[in-house]
Amino acid sequence: MLPETDLDTLLTLQLAVAYAGEQSSDHPRLAWWSTDMVSEYGGLDYFARLTPRTAQWSALEVAREAARRTDVAARSRDANPDRLRSLFSLGFELDEQLADRLAHHKRSGSTPTQALPELADLLPTWNPDAFAAWAKRGTAPRTANEPTGRRLTAVPDDPVEIARRLVHALFPLTDSYPCPHFRHA
Repeated sequence: MLPETDLDTLLTLQLAVAYAGEQSSDHPRLAWWSTDMVSEYGGLDYFARLTPRTAQWSALEVAREAARRTDVAARSRDANPDRLRSLFSLGFELDEQLADRLAHHKRSGSTPTQALPELADLLPTWNPDAFAAWAKRGTAPRTANEPTGRRLTAVPDDPVEIARRLVHALFPLTDSYPCPHFRHA
């Protein structure tokens, strides 16, 4: 089991990328998946009427699921997609811990930016420069381009550092999701 602080960091990374990858009509973002969940007049308006107490969490959760499905489709181009790990597929046990932690936050009554303060710098107004500066913190990963996406060639042991490098490997940005990943033994 990872500590809650590490799980929160991983969730922040996933939710921020899920938000950034949306195709929003309010504030055009990266348009890697065809959702508009985390915008005032998109999915957020719908969830505010459907689930008022958890609307922000629900919108982010749907954006995260759209990102996960796009990631699955990209990884499926590999001959052995089950060996690939990515920001949205960190392995069964860790993915389950993240789902449980997200559910905990939804039930807690706190907003996403209260529970995951780093999101406050990225939501709700899209700022591509702020996203780039946030995503490129830390060590730049070495990558190799493959049909599946950008493969990290050197992977540290720490899951949080792996996720940070996967986010950093989104750059340079492209018109479609670049699917940063690494091969799991």
